[in-house]
Amino acid sequence: MRSVDEHLQEILGRVKTLPPLDLALLEAQGTVLAEPVSAPVPLPPFDNSAMDGYAVVAADIAAAAEGSPVTLPVVGDIVAGDSGVAAIRPGLTARIMTGAPLPAGADAVIPVEWTDGGAANVRVFRAAPPGNYIRRAGEDVRAGEVVAPAGTRLTAPQLGMVAAVGRPRVTVRPKPRVVVVSTGDELREPGSALSPGQIWESNSFMLIAAVVEAGGVGFRHATVEDEPGDVLEMLHDQLVRADAIITTGGVSMGTRDVVKEALTGTVGFHKVRMRPGKPQGFGLLEGTPVFTLPGNPVSAYVSFQVFVRPALLAMQGLPPEPLPTVSAVLAEDVTSPTGLRHYLRGKLSFSGGSYSVAPAEVQGSHQLASLSSANALIELAEDTEAVQAGSTVNVLRLPS
Repeated sequence: MRSVDEHLQEILGRVKTLPPLDLALLEAQGTVLAEPVSAPVPLPPFDNSAMDGYAVVAADIAAAAEGSPVTLPVVGDIVAGDSGVAAIRPGLTARIMTGAPLPAGADAVIPVEWTDGGAANVRVFRAAPPGNYIRRAGEDVRAGEVVAPAGTRLTAPQLGMVAAVGRPRVTVRPKPRVVVVSTGDELREPGSALSPGQIWESNSFMLIAAVVEAGGVGFRHATVEDEPGDVLEMLHDQLVRADAIITTGGVSMGTRDVVKEALTGTVGFHKVRMRPGKPQGFGLLEGTPVFTLPGNPVSAYVSFQVFVRPALLAMQGLPPEPLPTVSAVLAEDVTSPTGLRHYLRGKLSFSGGSYSVAPAEVQGSHQLASLSSANALIELAEDTEAVQAGSTVNVLRLPS
């Protein structure tokens, strides 16, 4: 058997970063920048008003108070996008809207709420210091500043930032396209009737969602029956749309392990020192990574998080990091088979400044209910046989 780290190292040594694409902004949502994006001009590019109000010279209203307002003539209106703004002299004011450029000569903005809202003349009831409610040019972003470095995933705020510096397109690492297929004569589509010995197929739905959570695009292929020739033909057909392929089932020691039979010589099949998920396979089919995962649902899911997720991150040009890990106090005693890295489903909680974790009551690799109610995996090292309640353990946080 090989270790978890050895198997992961082989995978990461063979997957390749996807070549960059030039995409329009909305097409780039969720992808990873392959280039830094910088601001060609400062943001905001000019001094502007932070409020609807009046642009004034602060010295003119220094004596303003509720009982003795200062009255100023209003010489015009300035709206957002106004390109004809000139200046105001001391003793005058101009109405100004939020985002409108500050006229030369003005050094403060008075909110409408501090005035009587006059149109020809306005009474100001409060004084204000220079700079009041003014957004200065460059106070958000300086000209030349990098606003999104290479390796940034373009979520909503990042897309807004890139658009704000005037970029209509970006060069990105695309989302990996991942085909997921489950094998087995016993599998039936959800919604169909079951005959004795049959079950509804669930792995592909679970793994498609996991692919999306890892930044990829998932394509589900209909279940393939246990015929090696059919499996191999299907996999070759999928290469046209796949940056990676995931299969579940058919990789253990049974007489009908169809994936193993179909891909022997292309994929290396190994026993990995872990529970759940001991039978694993990985290889390249015409250059495309193929991950053959166990058929039991918990084994398939844990295998995805340990091996496939880091590979998908690497394909996007990101560090192939494991799931976020925290230290937590164990709520109950647990045991672990010696020689295997054990991933126990658990409930992680935070209280009083520290984490605690309770293991699920059942840990069978076929028991999906305990996985669906878990939010973490308790990771126990290969040399661990038992851990007492109150001990500190490493916990992998599952995607929300």
